[in-house]
Amino acid sequence: MRNKATNLLFLSLLMSLGAVAQQVLPETKHKLVVIAHRGNHISVPENTLAAAREAISSGADYVEVDLRTTKDGHLVVLHDATVDRTTNGAGKVNAMTLDEVKHLQVFNRNKKTNKIPEFREMLAVCKDKINIYLDFKAADVSETWKQIRKAGMEKQVIVYLNKESDYQEWQKVAPEVPLMSSLPKDVDTKEKLAAFLAKLPLKIVDNLPHPQLLSAINKSGVQVWLDVQSATEGPASWKAALEKGVQGLQTDQPAALIKYLQDNGGR
Repeated sequence: MRNKATNLLFLSLLMSLGAVAQQVLPETKHKLVVIAHRGNHISVPENTLAAAREAISSGADYVEVDLRTTKDGHLVVLHDATVDRTTNGAGKVNAMTLDEVKHLQVFNRNKKTNKIPEFREMLAVCKDKINIYLDFKAADVSETWKQIRKAGMEKQVIVYLNKESDYQEWQKVAPEVPLMSSLPKDVDTKEKLAAFLAKLPLKIVDNLPHPQLLSAINKSGVQVWLDVQSATEGPASWKAALEKGVQGLQTDQPAALIKYLQDNGGR
């Protein structure tokens, strides 16, 4: 029975690796990629076009943005389900029309007017300048892929999945798009890792609950990009993350992290 189970697991893993083989990561200039979390929002608001432009100026490899949908079906870039925290309005974005969303002002430190951008606007700003790490919060896969293709950004986007059901949709609509998610904490052996990746083939994971599995993860064709953004983010946390041997870091301080990497031979 054990040999049969092992053979089935191996077959499933081969099938999953075949699915992952269709996914090709966007090109980058650097071996270790730097992801600007919600854009570079040190002096401008998060998830705005200004934050994306600041991420480009910082030299980041990716800008991370969050995707949601308005009441009338338009794709917009916003982290929260509501507009309460980041704008002068209130309410759920999926209960608002695009026109209502467009009339909101995003809070900022420099007093300049910023707006919640449409996804198509974000794509236009980033095209040929920076890759997009798309946190797929609540949107239609077909419409998202349609806008990515229209912008000519097919090879500049990776998608982070928050729901397993979204995986099936992306595989059906655009199997070539690199997909990313988190490893469950209970995946603590090579066998459990193989079973997880057979069930949910990915190109990237954003956590490393068991560092001893890094080699096995990479041998499976999967990269590890760690989230290092926090209120205490800095050289100590960057050093600790880099010592794990991962392939990417997501940060709230892209310019400072890039300088740290340059000063320490990591870029």
